[in-house]
Amino acid sequence: MPETQLNVTLLSHTPDPVTAIALAGRLCYSGSGILSLREDVRGRAPQFVEKLLSLGHLSPFEHASFTFGVEGVSRALLAQITRHRIASFSVQSQRYVKQEGGNYVVPPSVAALGDAAVARFQEQMDTAWGFYQEWLAAGLPAEDARFVLPNAAETRMVFTMNARELMHFFSLRCCNRAQWEIRRLAWCMLGLVRREAPELFASAGPACVAGACSEGRMSCGKQDAVRARSAALAACAKEGADDAELLAWALAEINNDN
Repeated sequence: MPETQLNVTLLSHTPDPVTAIALAGRLCYSGSGILSLREDVRGRAPQFVEKLLSLGHLSPFEHASFTFGVEGVSRALLAQITRHRIASFSVQSQRYVKQEGGNYVVPPSVAALGDAAVARFQEQMDTAWGFYQEWLAAGLPAEDARFVLPNAAETRMVFTMNARELMHFFSLRCCNRAQWEIRRLAWCMLGLVRREAPELFASAGPACVAGACSEGRMSCGKQDAVRARSAALAACAKEGADDAELLAWALAEINNDN
């Protein structure tokens, strides 16, 4: 079974999401018609969005959605990300798609133990893959043979979240207390949406980016480092970094944490 690497792509998003959100928010406080409001917010949409954020009026942010394509993540991550219920997921099926390549994810904690540990982990993955192939050869359908596959097995997915749910997702999953794999994915996603809609996501991230830590006694105590990471990502996104550059940044940042 070969090791796989994370790949994240922002496939699509609502055209001009800032204006869409500003228009929806402005409508809540105006007696004017929608078409006239569209002209009213034109050119001033970022200011309206900033005001909505300051008021905590977040329902208008649900009118903008972002769709991501993700490869090279584990089934362990899948179990975590699908807990975010205000999202739509399409996931590569282990029932209908036979696991021909046998790809898997190696945790940084294993890699940190050295080459011998990585080799042992790879051996264990190969053993699991061998069991899977054995059951397929015995005539079991893939939906039953997959029961021997490990949590490390790769999966691929396309999912969509609206801007409000993304803010919630980033507040939880960019936090240092989140598990490393989904934290790495979250920071990469944050970079992608900041590049496309910085007005919406300038302060997005864990609670400590814009205020106090929300973890109480479980706080990591690294608020300054997290804020510095957020600022570095904002600079990277502002410079127009492409998907590969943002991914490389996220991989390096989160790997340095482990």
